[in-house]
Amino acid sequence: MRAGGGDCELVHVEADRVYVKLSGVCAGCQFGPIIINGMRQRLNGAVSRSRHSGKLRIAPMKPVYLDNNATTRVDPEVVQAMLPFFTDKFGNPSSAHALGASVSAAVRKARRQLQALIGAEFDDEITFTSGGTESDNAALLSALEAAPNRTEIVTSAVEHPAVLTLCAHLEKTRRVKVHRIPVDCRGRLDLDAYMAALTPQVAIVSIMWANNETGVIFPVARLAELAKEVGALFHTDAVQAVGKLPMDLKSTAIDMLSLSGHKLHGPKGIGALFVKRGVNFHSLIKGGHQEHNRRAGTENTPGIVGLGTAAELALKFMDDETTRVKSLRDRLEDGILQRIPSTCVTGDPLQRLPNTANISFEHVESDGIPLLLSRMGIACSSGSACTSGSLDPSHVLSAMKTPHAAVRFSLARDNGEEDVDRVLEVMPGIVEKLRDFPSSGPGRQSAEGVQSGTCLSGSRTGCRS
Repeated sequence: MRAGGGDCELVHVEADRVYVKLSGVCAGCQFGPIIINGMRQRLNGAVSRSRHSGKLRIAPMKPVYLDNNATTRVDPEVVQAMLPFFTDKFGNPSSAHALGASVSAAVRKARRQLQALIGAEFDDEITFTSGGTESDNAALLSALEAAPNRTEIVTSAVEHPAVLTLCAHLEKTRRVKVHRIPVDCRGRLDLDAYMAALTPQVAIVSIMWANNETGVIFPVARLAELAKEVGALFHTDAVQAVGKLPMDLKSTAIDMLSLSGHKLHGPKGIGALFVKRGVNFHSLIKGGHQEHNRRAGTENTPGIVGLGTAAELALKFMDDETTRVKSLRDRLEDGILQRIPSTCVTGDPLQRLPNTANISFEHVESDGIPLLLSRMGIACSSGSACTSGSLDPSHVLSAMKTPHAAVRFSLARDNGEEDVDRVLEVMPGIVEKLRDFPSSGPGRQSAEGVQSGTCLSGSRTGCRS
């Protein structure tokens, strides 16, 4: 290949590294380790020749991170809030002395910050945990223990594995009956099937607030009211929704809610479980009296303080999430749909998280797009009815009977127009390249058991119903 008047010989590509040999003036090589005149050099940026010095220089290219539903960058304010609790404020919040009391006060402040974000009525309804998975497990297992005569769980077919894997385990080990409510081709819950599953035998209903792959939002407030009619507890995994959608739990019939710090620019390893006052809760972790006897173990004070600060910032930037970030998401979707044929948005085009775009591409291997984007410094995630290579299905897209490879772009307040422009610049060429190299792999067309179909090209939904 030639760039800027020089020759650029591609030597080797691995992961996000591109190895090339240069001769003459090369002004267009992508970032990665580069071999110049036979010597390997790690150059993170584009290579060009300075007009005045004649020397090669680096023009760094900013990485584009569009995988915020997987995890988010910890906000610098969160980091600063946490640091003192690793050094000067290291006391145990359960200790009676002054050092412990000051740390206990910080934990109470974080509890109130989280209370404000989710609209809980009382701050003691917040129990800090290690994250969303623990919170989900604690909610479901507590409900079964609190109502031993009720042996059924209602959930959806598109829940996070933190719920579905536990449900499968309970089916095998405790003979719990699990109702997995299906969704339609837009990812919306089958309400008739949901109401039919609600009986006096149901101990708990667990339906996510918003889906992590498609961003589809479920009507959890209404679903909770229906669960109350048969005396069942209602839990929602709101890991993807907290910080992105306004919440007022005190005005709902929701009994328990799970959330995780690292999905809202907080640290990893910290989360919380909302338990409405009056709910009969049985702790998952036994031991000391921490967290109002709901979660034993010395509190992760730096994490708790970080989560509280992240919650306060999320509330501050809520309007930005629902307006500017949504506008960026829509611009990204419109740009891809206009530039690339046989593409469509997966999920409900109206009831979605403001930051999430899940786009299906016909005739493309499921992992190919994220892999090539990664090599260009752009992070996103993949999903397909049958993931190429591993044969592991995306249970969400399978439940929606989506036959094509799909890519999830999830934005955050860190992102700007330049990130969207970068993706739109490279996406048409990547998809064209992948479509020029057909594969017989399972991600190529429809997977076994998944209804085949075609995208309504340029449409905000590939669903024909």
